[in-house]
Amino acid sequence: METIRRTKISDLLQREDFGATISVKGWVRTRRGNKNVNFINLNDGSTINNIQIVVDLASFSEDHLKVITTGSCIHVIGTLVESQGQGQKGEIQAKEIEIYGTADPATYPLQKKGHSLEFLREIAHLRPRTNTFGAIFRMRHHMSFAIHKYFNDKGFYYLHTPIITASDAEGAGAMFQATTLNLNNIPRTEEGKINYTEDFFGRQTNLTVSGQLEGELGAMALGGVYTFGPTFRAENSNTPRHLAEFWMIEPEVAFYDIHDNMDLAEDFLKYLIRYALDNCKDDIQFLNDMFDKELVERLNFVVANDFVRLTYTEGVKILEESGAKFEFPVYWGADLQSEHERYLVENHFKRPVILTDYPKEIKSFYMKQNEDGKTVRGMDVLFPKIGEIIGGSEREADYDKLTKHMESLGMDINTLWWYLDTRRFGTAPHAGFGLGFERLMLFVTGMANIRDVIPFPRTPNNAEF
Repeated sequence: METIRRTKISDLLQREDFGATISVKGWVRTRRGNKNVNFINLNDGSTINNIQIVVDLASFSEDHLKVITTGSCIHVIGTLVESQGQGQKGEIQAKEIEIYGTADPATYPLQKKGHSLEFLREIAHLRPRTNTFGAIFRMRHHMSFAIHKYFNDKGFYYLHTPIITASDAEGAGAMFQATTLNLNNIPRTEEGKINYTEDFFGRQTNLTVSGQLEGELGAMALGGVYTFGPTFRAENSNTPRHLAEFWMIEPEVAFYDIHDNMDLAEDFLKYLIRYALDNCKDDIQFLNDMFDKELVERLNFVVANDFVRLTYTEGVKILEESGAKFEFPVYWGADLQSEHERYLVENHFKRPVILTDYPKEIKSFYMKQNEDGKTVRGMDVLFPKIGEIIGGSEREADYDKLTKHMESLGMDINTLWWYLDTRRFGTAPHAGFGLGFERLMLFVTGMANIRDVIPFPRTPNNAEF
């Protein structure tokens, strides 16, 4: 075949230099036609849209063409011509077709008919070839880029925090252990406990649940930092909102109070959604048409409206007086469930909500305590269809208050000596939050299950691929 530089389909669909010779490569979505001409829809992953290849059957042998079926991979050289049909400007009149790889119709699982999302999870290695998952994974890239761009443009520094750690940032205890000990012959101490001095790090270590604590260390030197990396929770949660491995974005900022933190969270979310609307138009429109008819409207609505800000106490009062029937009871001191959060957002305010000043008993040890002795300067951002999308707080900067609170929770302050040092040496007010990347992806794609917005979901009893 001629050596012509390949053109991506996303670029090709913008071109109008009809008559030009084009080289295009991709996977066959469909092939149809009559006894004179065939039409091949080709996709290379660069866009949700296909390019149509027009094949004059007189120019190609039947044997050569019969293996070009859905899923096969081909290289086409041809002429860009004006399209006869509706929908796109150009198509390619094929001159040469090279077959890279065939896909036996009897065994290739992605045939033309629609497939359920559950079925596609079982073939996660092939599902990126569908329109749906091509759109979602392109959007994952665009959202990742937008996150880095936002913080870079605001003068934040990207801090790489450890994946393997000896600390439990959330105090939840649901952590995956990282060990090189022989599990068939575990070394024991004289008391019969596991002897971690013989492990790789000489102590018990786990996969991180959050980069926050180390992020705070960075903020206490660099001013404003953010982390963006994988985090792990060994919770046996088989729900559409939980994964065992997911990605978190966690800014930490010196000299911020709770109000600065809320402003940052709202501005950040609006920026990301606006970026998606501006840069993922075709993919969002496809997901809107196929899965969630209100997606575009909802994204525009969030960008256009101020978030409501109210205290947890006010929120609980609204829920108690709502007369709504909830699965979980509502009372002051209760950890609000997704149904409560969504009621406030979708039914009562009809806007995103930032709830603040939670009871200290239901929040993490590092949150700054309010003067009332009962509440902390925590904040959760609540979104339609999702519930909590961001959780954050002003951090406790006072050494004595922090150590006292940790001891009251039965925590061993010696294991976090390095964290407490930032309160001993030049402490400063600071705040931060965590955004679960997959929760954001659920919102911008309109998908209902978190397993459908990450390429290879890790859930209880599932570590395939």
